Amino acid sequence: MAVMQSPPPPDRQARSPEPALELWGGVECTHNRVGDRYLCQLARSGHDRRIADLDAIAALGLKTLRYPLLWERTAPDGLATADWSWTDERFTRLRELGISPIAGLVHHGSGPRHTSLLDPRFPAQLAEYAGAVARRYPWIDAYTPINEPLTTARFSGLYGHWYPHRRDDGAFVRALIHQCQATVAAMRAIRRVNPNARSIVTEDLGMTLSTPRLAYQADFENERRWLSFDLLCGRVDRSHPLFGYLLRNGAGVNELAAFADERQPDLLGVNHYVTSVRFLDERIERYPAQVIGGNGHHRYADVEAVRVCHALVEPRALFTEVWQRYRRPFAITEAHLGCTVDEQQRWLEEIWDAAQRCRAAGADLRAVTAWSLLGAHDWHCLVTRDEGRYEPGAFDLRDGPLRPTELAGLIHALARGDDPADGALAQPGWWRRPERLIYRPVRVPVDRRSRRSRTAASPASA
Repeated sequence: MAVMQSPPPPDRQARSPEPALELWGGVECTHNRVGDRYLCQLARSGHDRRIADLDAIAALGLKTLRYPLLWERTAPDGLATADWSWTDERFTRLRELGISPIAGLVHHGSGPRHTSLLDPRFPAQLAEYAGAVARRYPWIDAYTPINEPLTTARFSGLYGHWYPHRRDDGAFVRALIHQCQATVAAMRAIRRVNPNARSIVTEDLGMTLSTPRLAYQADFENERRWLSFDLLCGRVDRSHPLFGYLLRNGAGVNELAAFADERQPDLLGVNHYVTSVRFLDERIERYPAQVIGGNGHHRYADVEAVRVCHALVEPRALFTEVWQRYRRPFAITEAHLGCTVDEQQRWLEEIWDAAQRCRAAGADLRAVTAWSLLGAHDWHCLVTRDEGRYEPGAFDLRDGPLRPTELAGLIHALARGDDPADGALAQPGWWRRPERLIYRPVRVPVDRRSRRSRTAASPASA
């Protein structure tokens, strides 16, 4: 007679294998406003006229794509006159190709001409558009209502680069809160149609290093970089180090508290670039005039840390910091380098490796996104001018037809789960070679975290 054996203890039972790290893709789709003019990456790349680009992207093996369904393009004069023809065609084709879109509704934008980031009606207006999107495409199950709300608030409200071209803390705080409120309101409207729709909130992830004298400013910026995530995760209360700063600059106690009552993002998206880590130095004689600024208390240079600091801030350390702070699923939602194709391959491979190591240490890191598949235009001037400077991505759009670059080969290999081939990857990236240092090198600790006492009291805002 057969003997029935007891099952092994839980820690000895077979476990389902952990899903592999996914490779996603993205199309640079910034649609920002400068003065009375809208600058559209989709038009500059010609992607708005080439549906066949989607077939080329599908041939890379990508199954998830960050893709635009932009408010300003679809309904520039309101929903009554919305033109869905372009999005109908594109999203139908994505579905046919078996690609799951993460629909982006605002990408560094400020809404159509009848609104702005400072308009108190902005959240409700975006929610109205989001609801219309969900009703038209009820099968879309992932959204980024607003890309990089903190970065957009800085560029539009604090630095004056983009509309409405303000340069004050009050405008920055109001633009940030409105975008976060709009993200919440848009997802509410979407989930009334599709209750299972996922919210993917993206933000640039960097760090600020400094000389000892400017430590207070670096501390402030190292807390400020989390604000969009902190707001949308309901973490901004009276104990938050920037609570007082927000109140002093127009935020209301009740509107901050309201975020805690909302459903938190399903996934945090980290956008990371070589230039995302900055260094502040009051010794302005060491630097060219164009990098000199200040905060009203000190004048200082603000430069790329990779160009001046002996030690690098490792991507893995930054990704680990996201996990330790939030303990929520996250993904790298932009990995791109404006450089030669060899260097682009090295950067993507380094981010992929850092993500794998972060996962091996226990972080719930789901994916890495190869960004700017079709390249990008005029980011050297933060898309404030139309100068025609183009940087390729997985495809090169110069000289007519879409041409895959060597980066496309690496993306294809990673998407298949293959080990990348040698070649360009055998050499270190420029950010790890001595020639990266173009200013007088300095030594600063790269593992310093913000000190709450200084940050909370900081009057700086630069």
